Amino acid sequence: MKSTPRVVQNARVQVGAGLLVGDVLRRNAAAWPAAPAASIGERVLLHGELDRGANRIAHALRGIGLRTGERLVCWADSSLEVLRLFAGCAKAGVVFAPLNARFGVEEASEVVRMARPRALCADAARAEAAAAVAKNAGVPLLLRFGEAGPRGDAGPGDSLAALEARASDAEPALPELRESDPHVIFFTSGSTGRSKGVVLSHRASWLRSFQGVFHDEPECTVCMFPLFHMAGFSLALAAWQTGGELALVANAVADELCAVAERRRANRMYCIPAVWSRVLAADLSRYDLSALRMVDTGTSATPPELIHALKERFPGTVTRIYYGSTEAGSGAVLADRDLARKPGRVGRAAPGVELELTSAGEIRVRSPYLMDGYFDNPEATADALRDGWYHTGDLGAFDDEGYLSVSGRLRDIIRSGGESISPAEVEAALAGLPGAAELAVVGIPDPQWGEVICAAVVLEPGAAMDLAAVQRHCGERLARFKQPRRLALVAEIPRTAATRQVQRPLLVERILAQPERQS
Repeated sequence: MKSTPRVVQNARVQVGAGLLVGDVLRRNAAAWPAAPAASIGERVLLHGELDRGANRIAHALRGIGLRTGERLVCWADSSLEVLRLFAGCAKAGVVFAPLNARFGVEEASEVVRMARPRALCADAARAEAAAAVAKNAGVPLLLRFGEAGPRGDAGPGDSLAALEARASDAEPALPELRESDPHVIFFTSGSTGRSKGVVLSHRASWLRSFQGVFHDEPECTVCMFPLFHMAGFSLALAAWQTGGELALVANAVADELCAVAERRRANRMYCIPAVWSRVLAADLSRYDLSALRMVDTGTSATPPELIHALKERFPGTVTRIYYGSTEAGSGAVLADRDLARKPGRVGRAAPGVELELTSAGEIRVRSPYLMDGYFDNPEATADALRDGWYHTGDLGAFDDEGYLSVSGRLRDIIRSGGESISPAEVEAALAGLPGAAELAVVGIPDPQWGEVICAAVVLEPGAAMDLAAVQRHCGERLARFKQPRRLALVAEIPRTAATRQVQRPLLVERILAQPERQS
């Protein structure tokens, strides 16, 4: 559904200072009130509805005691309710912190304890577990989406919908809210296994979503990312900056992505390489995807063969490859015109970004889009942000035209399917694995996932092992995306002589040199 913008005088309400995320919502509600802002399944949320709902949620949150700068953790599957809460927190000056929906109670409790939120809000599927998490982490306020709990009763916590129903839909006035105030916290894995909370200001979120947005029509983007991942909210804000729509999917499978693109007449789809491979392998003749204009990718290594396949299947579209991170936003972009002549590159610096290499070959980024730091973690912040530059931990090189390529990482974090996984966390979950005399976890390069998690195991004498046994052992301790996808049986784990640290690059080299024993 498209809507012709109407002329609005003085649409911006002066309730704060600078670039506030709430301004995007207000502007769209004034200019395109009946245009779609988001959809999932048959449900559509209009820009006017999003703005009024955000106002009510903001009043409801302030009414139960949340104040500017306090944190609210959201633990839920993707839904329009999550987007409305994201918008409401922005209007209330409350810091929105989405938690991985695939976490179990133990993993969730650890992260929530670190974040020290004022409130935890969960969907019906996690209502009971959220009560346990709130108790474990000492969270004073427990909220839930909807009126009923998972068994049809009231359920634990207060109903956000009920609180909202009693609230005003007038614009909340928060003169103290500034663009430099924190807007969101996204949780990412650290090198020791402890999660870190990436803090982004209103200004950073606003500028990231406006970065390079110059379209002659509203952007309708199909979102493959779950709404605990930064990319999902970044795509939402980028679409909203154009007065457009974020089309959510319940599952990022090829048929559902294509069906949603057809139903919503989407003009943009961003998928990581592994998901694009699944889309291209599907029977696309069943779908009308003629509205697509942008078929973008990035996040992990993008094979030239994939780009060629996208060009063949979607003629007349443009494809951009993006390189970036939660901490820095979009750092580099490889434009459509450069795809054929710059295979393997991730592009030149994105608009407003400076890129350079340290003497060790590490990529570092400087821009107005950088994070403020890691929440309550000054040591990690000081290590990552130095002299105004964000140190990515990636190794790279520039060609003679200034195009960047990424060759590896200084740090050990595994990047698989757009997620960051700590080897130390997986190794801790594999402790006591029957039949293992010694083990280590590494990332093995993979054309679809970027890297896959591999458990390298030295067997005890006479023992046998398969991948299924490894996954069963850690299944209760780790979300599925963190579990090993490959098992390598090795003679030894290479370690440094002085500290006995695992030499992961050498271990990866040895695994790649041997036949794959397990998959």
